[in-house]
Amino acid sequence: MDALAPLGTTPSAAPAAAPPLIRARGLGLTVPSVAGPVNILRGIDLDIAAGATVALLGPSGSGKTSLMLLLAGLERATAGTVTLAGHDLTRLDEDALARLRRDTLGIVFQAFHLIPSMTAEENVAVPLELAGKRDARARAREALAAVGLGHRLTHLPGQLSGGEQQRVALARAFVPRPRLILADEPTGNLDQSTGQQVMDLLFDLHAQHGTTLLLITHDPNLAPRCTRHLHLADGRMVA
Repeated sequence: MDALAPLGTTPSAAPAAAPPLIRARGLGLTVPSVAGPVNILRGIDLDIAAGATVALLGPSGSGKTSLMLLLAGLERATAGTVTLAGHDLTRLDEDALARLRRDTLGIVFQAFHLIPSMTAEENVAVPLELAGKRDARARAREALAAVGLGHRLTHLPGQLSGGEQQRVALARAFVPRPRLILADEPTGNLDQSTGQQVMDLLFDLHAQHGTTLLLITHDPNLAPRCTRHLHLADGRMVA
């Protein structure tokens, strides 16, 4: 028999579940081609909780990067809705999307995407300077020290190895303290040993900051490091 609440009191309600950081419903992306419309993504339903580590798996051409671009508001969906941190991306204009990305997420690409004419310190400081942070340079130096590059502050990307460039990219992604990190094949341009070091660093930074991590990869060896696995095939979520 269930215990009764004392007289004069009412049983407390169970705490409401926190809304997901990412929610997609019926998400689709169709692009035109000479041969006719091409369905890149079809009917994606997805919830990702804050603080989760999620691996998005699938063969080349399955739609992984396209899905990442939709979730980041870098591409417009042609069907369905996607919500990030409570904001419906389908209802925001380009300026609002840019502000949301600046304040909410960091992205790590396979190709690093550092500004070649800027030093490591300047590259990492960019998102903070765009946000008007007065301590941008100091925080950039701290972030580079945290990824083991405190001695490379004044080096240009062309003076750094591939692994060092990806470390700079990680520092740049984490320095604004985003709620979400999207990592698209972050070890794709690195050898196995260097890639392992970068992945160790990525998960260490996730643990330190409690950031939600969506790792896009075709490497099944990386998936076990995440607590949840999603599989795309032919633009559909199959598992």
